[in-house]
Amino acid sequence: MDYQETCDYLFRQTPSFEKSGKTGFNEGLANTLTLDDYYGHPHRSFKTIHVAGTNGKGSVSHTLAAHLQDAGYKVGLYTSPHLVDFRERIRVNGKMISEQYVINFVEDFIRWNSHLSPSFFELTTALAFKYFKDQQVDIAVIEVGLGGRLDCTNIITPILSVITNISLDHTDMLGDTLAKIAGEKAGIIKEGVPVVIGETTPETKPVFEAKAKEQHAPITFADETTLVEMKDGHYTTVDGITFEGDLKGIYQLKNTNTVLHALNQLLALGILKEVNYDVFNHVAENTGLMARWQKMGDQPLVVCDTGHNVGGWEYLSRQIASVTCQKRHIVFGMVSDKDVNTVMTMLPKDAKYYFTQAPTHRAIPADHLVEKGKTLGLTGDAYPTVAEAVNAALHAATPSDFVFIGGSTYVVAEYLKTTI
Repeated sequence: MDYQETCDYLFRQTPSFEKSGKTGFNEGLANTLTLDDYYGHPHRSFKTIHVAGTNGKGSVSHTLAAHLQDAGYKVGLYTSPHLVDFRERIRVNGKMISEQYVINFVEDFIRWNSHLSPSFFELTTALAFKYFKDQQVDIAVIEVGLGGRLDCTNIITPILSVITNISLDHTDMLGDTLAKIAGEKAGIIKEGVPVVIGETTPETKPVFEAKAKEQHAPITFADETTLVEMKDGHYTTVDGITFEGDLKGIYQLKNTNTVLHALNQLLALGILKEVNYDVFNHVAENTGLMARWQKMGDQPLVVCDTGHNVGGWEYLSRQIASVTCQKRHIVFGMVSDKDVNTVMTMLPKDAKYYFTQAPTHRAIPADHLVEKGKTLGLTGDAYPTVAEAVNAALHAATPSDFVFIGGSTYVVAEYLKTTI
């Protein structure tokens, strides 16, 4: 097989949550444990940091990896989903896994397997762990795929666990209350392993406290101690250290506070000797992170962001409204398992909309978004593809306008495929 054929196998032969929704998610760890046994328990050969949460776990994972790289470690980074190339999910010191390694792994799996039907994420996780072992990484930052307790990454015993926040998302699988979802995320808390919780609510905090007590795990609530503030686009720590940071979304303030608490834990564990604040200025460059309030053009200002649920849009709606411009143009699409009704009530009414859909059967048809938008006072037209929607927005925008592209990771991914 060549690389494209290998990716086709992964996407078509193994059920994927991203493509199929709930039917692409295998509940439980049986397949993962079988794969782990076949590949010789590779995750035991390197240290790990485990990152869960509803929003922000990708940014936090990339930022922690950047700091560990700066400290001289060989660092694995496993995140999801990818935007343009499958290999974005698996990196060592920011460099993507090679195409040939992916091909060899899949061919070996096909030769061996005659009984197992792993999901896309189960097989990809096995690939990541084996690659990190073969690359002899010192430490790997592992982002949870979905939930935590039953996520296939949860076979690891990390040196540090991080849970960024909890909001209502994937309620059909994780539970329909914040407390239930927190219970699933808290499943990554391990015996004696320190855990940092980025944000809590009155419903979620007792869940985390109880799990940490049960596991004798030291727990830090980052939102109880502010280590950094933001003013005029710059961060200032409580010690008076100022840095700009290359992740520009206003939601990154809470992520940065969470990261700083996590870095303090790594200092206490002896993993880090100091915190180099300049690292915050080069996270995307050093780890390949994309689409977090990422500026893609000037005149007009063009920004894309992967925020795709209510928790993310609580921040995005404010930031979009804060942009100084002549007129706002918003390319927008969502998938059907998100709370589209609540998100669309947050959208600014003074914008022109270009409703669209990504090529996944989970996408809400663009014309449905147009009709829903009308009931909320949002004006716009339907476009059958993301490319057509973006082209229409860019054609209509003047140099002093603002174009935002988002609503779904898949919409942003389709856009980025045309720019990279």
